[in-house]
Amino acid sequence: MKALKLVKAKEQDKNFLLRLRKLTMVEHLEKSGIYLSDEEHLSRIDFHYDSAYVILNSTEKVGLLKCIETEKTIEILQIQVLPKYQGQGIAKCLIKNLTIKAETSHKSLTLKVLKENPAKYLYERIGFNIINEDQYEFHMQLTPNKIEK
Repeated sequence: MKALKLVKAKEQDKNFLLRLRKLTMVEHLEKSGIYLSDEEHLSRIDFHYDSAYVILNSTEKVGLLKCIETEKTIEILQIQVLPKYQGQGIAKCLIKNLTIKAETSHKSLTLKVLKENPAKYLYERIGFNIINEDQYEFHMQLTPNKIEK
């Protein structure tokens, strides 16, 4: 793996982001009983689009990181990695960088994950705990003293 780089998402990235979302999310959404049209997927992509970053491995687009920062929290809205790059530590690396940012700014790091998404186990290994849930998702927060080094 070459150096990862985050580049602010542009309008011309939307086709890639729709393909990425469908490749990484449809299976988990449908297991949860959620069936979305392309328009609904695009609506989710557009949500906080100004906070979306394309993940590059060298010059190749490999994923998406979207997070928002408030006075007390950094919330990961979406983290998606193309299937052929999953399991290579990309998400873990990005989350660790966000962990450092959260710790230095004294903010909590949170995310939501579909109950049917196995990424939940990655988040737990990194140190996230379930703090709440709704019909479809677990709401998770990083516990600083449990951060996997």
